[in-house]
Amino acid sequence: MPGRKYLLKSWLEAPSISAFMMLRNLVWATSKHDVYLMQNYSIMHWSSLKQKGKEVLNVAGQIVPSVKHPGSSPQGLTRVQVSAMSVKDNLVVVGGFQGELICKYLDKPGVSFCTKISHDENSITNAVEIYNDASGATRLMTANNDLLVRVFDTEKFTVLERFSFPWSVNHTSVSPDSKLVAVLGDNADCLLADCKTGKTVGTLRGHLDYSFAAAWHPDGYILATGNQDTTCRLWDVRKLSSSLAVLKGRMGAIRSIRFSSDGRFMAMAEPADFVHLYDTRQDYTKSQEIDLFGEIAGISFSPDTEAFFVGVADRTYGSLLEFNRRRMNYYFDSIL
Repeated sequence: MPGRKYLLKSWLEAPSISAFMMLRNLVWATSKHDVYLMQNYSIMHWSSLKQKGKEVLNVAGQIVPSVKHPGSSPQGLTRVQVSAMSVKDNLVVVGGFQGELICKYLDKPGVSFCTKISHDENSITNAVEIYNDASGATRLMTANNDLLVRVFDTEKFTVLERFSFPWSVNHTSVSPDSKLVAVLGDNADCLLADCKTGKTVGTLRGHLDYSFAAAWHPDGYILATGNQDTTCRLWDVRKLSSSLAVLKGRMGAIRSIRFSSDGRFMAMAEPADFVHLYDTRQDYTKSQEIDLFGEIAGISFSPDTEAFFVGVADRTYGSLLEFNRRRMNYYFDSIL
């Protein structure tokens, strides 16, 4: 199988894996054996080692916080349709179609925090991101249709910052050094903003439609953005006058982008049927295409880069696909 960097290892049938036909970041791998995904109204943990799944959060019924924090909804939330998800350092964060935000620590019982961060009509929480700020503190960033990006601390879940933009914000991505944040939304231009102040420091021009996804290469210099115009553009933040490259999808918008932690690979997913893997060391000229059937709920590399997961949301073919990294090992005879 020349040219293939990741090979299919296993296929978990999950007929009701959810994507709700919107943004596609509902699959998160925290190790090569541990994956979190949406299934119906449940956040599930799947162990590829044990081949077993376990529910960690159910959002179908009444959700009441087990800890009292200012800003948390005392009456709780009910039947949340999940639009966004993130998992990092034992923290699971879920966003909802009515502006909901739910936070749960995996090593603690109950839900630590839940609220509606916006009550505006059509106030979808489009994206949630867990990251470490410049001081090393864990922060949570949310992107919403109400034109606001919010930054929360992850101890008391207080709002530390509110950054306003002129259009609905579909996605944010914080740079590896936590100094910049890419802000994308219902506009052809993408913005680079100061992570502390929210002030725009750069504008990325070239896309033709609304943007939905972004990811930083681990070196902190290359930013990838995904757009409704069916392309992913690569930008060098040291020279923003034009994009470095334009990578085209097959049919649909680029809804999800991920870099492997070693920076070797970049994956981008269309809304359905196609996932593309690029070799960054080959200047993104060599790629592997994963051709499947169904809506794509999310993609995720394992932190050690040895596994790659694709969530498929389809009533008939719903599944979690696991691919393992293919390595070339060469052995040489020694002559003494």
